[in-house]
Amino acid sequence: MITFDFKNILWNFVKRLANLNLSIFILFLISICCILGSLIEQDQSLLYYQANYPVSNVNFSIINWKLIYNLGLDHVFQTWWFLLILVIFILTLLSCSFFTQLPSLRNARRWKFVYNNYYLKRSLSFKESYISENNSLIVMIYSLVSSDFFVFSQDDSIYSYKGLYGRVSPIFVHFSIVTILLGSMLSFLSGFVAQEIVPNGEIFHIRNIIHSGLLSSFPANIFGLVENFSIDYNVDGSIKQFFSKLSLISSQGQTIASQTIAVNKPLNYRRLTFYQTDWQINALKICLSDSNILQKKLFKAIINNKNCWLCKIVIDNDRQILLVVFDLNSPIFLFNFDGVLIGTFSINQIFYINDVSFMISEIFTSTGLQIKMDFGILIVYLGFFILMLSTVLSYLSYSQIWFYKASDLFQFLGSTNRAVVFFEESIFYINFVYSSLIACSNTCYVFLCYSILK
Repeated sequence: MITFDFKNILWNFVKRLANLNLSIFILFLISICCILGSLIEQDQSLLYYQANYPVSNVNFSIINWKLIYNLGLDHVFQTWWFLLILVIFILTLLSCSFFTQLPSLRNARRWKFVYNNYYLKRSLSFKESYISENNSLIVMIYSLVSSDFFVFSQDDSIYSYKGLYGRVSPIFVHFSIVTILLGSMLSFLSGFVAQEIVPNGEIFHIRNIIHSGLLSSFPANIFGLVENFSIDYNVDGSIKQFFSKLSLISSQGQTIASQTIAVNKPLNYRRLTFYQTDWQINALKICLSDSNILQKKLFKAIINNKNCWLCKIVIDNDRQILLVVFDLNSPIFLFNFDGVLIGTFSINQIFYINDVSFMISEIFTSTGLQIKMDFGILIVYLGFFILMLSTVLSYLSYSQIWFYKASDLFQFLGSTNRAVVFFEESIFYINFVYSSLIACSNTCYVFLCYSILK
């Protein structure tokens, strides 16, 4: 008895979820959460929120770092309450589909024969009366079939419809939204995003995790090697594209994947995706005349609104020089400490300062990589594909036609939910075929019907 009552309560609860006002309210809550997630920076450190959202007694702010951390507004889309809202919204869509849309679809497929004038009171798109002929029912059946209607006949009544797929589109819309939400939730819970700045020629492991879900796991047995980094420049010196030849190495030292990646051309391996995101110049390798090697770290600066990297070399107590690198293809500029240009030189070109030879043998660069694992991306793509398919199906109009005998006349009724102009064209064609067949003699009737249908 308790089990029966529980099932009834659960059944009534699920049926109550199929409520349009409730769905709109939940959708409004989801919109508010998305706005908060867009306005408040996500996945930042505590110091960042304390600096940008301080608690001030003088100028009290509704949103401060304590509220952000207590409510989880620093990671809105991963909080339990946001996931709960999504689950409730999914239940409302499913309950609406099973308790409203599917019964409506079943009702649309039922035969609705008419034998009296009761249906004349309903909203119709077309009404017509025909004089009763011997072959009126048969002729109308052929006329409707020639217009691609599904026709059902019983006694002196005909029912036909066309465009039933248009009634399926609302169900597809609901299932597509559910699929997109489930794929997004799977991405939140099981995916992760990492960013790495890797020097050219170095081996790296995934360490700098930006975001990770509660159920995410990291491939601990996979290492990466940046074999080469290069940049393509345009004629005007601007960057056209930058490339990184990336290899994935197993814990046994075997190369399991290798590809030259670029912006919008990532490396994919077992749901892991490596994106090319950034680059930077790190240091200069300088060979001195006494066979010593000097490595100088470069610092990024802006000269004449152009990015550059520079380092300082001390000559003696009173003199210093600056080495400036603008890009990998241009010469390296040599300035004194007063900013006066002394000269330019290329890689592996020897130059002298105080009778000491210098040669820049290498420019150390780093490539910026973003590593992402997303188990729900294919499910999200499937949901959007279903949504696009349902959008196309929604343009199909659902049309119904009734043809029945009332006294000495045949009544013709037509109804459609959209595209009334196209429905009128179909009615005109049906009326033309019907009139042509009725006007034919009985001898040529069968031949003409066969010709029209063919």
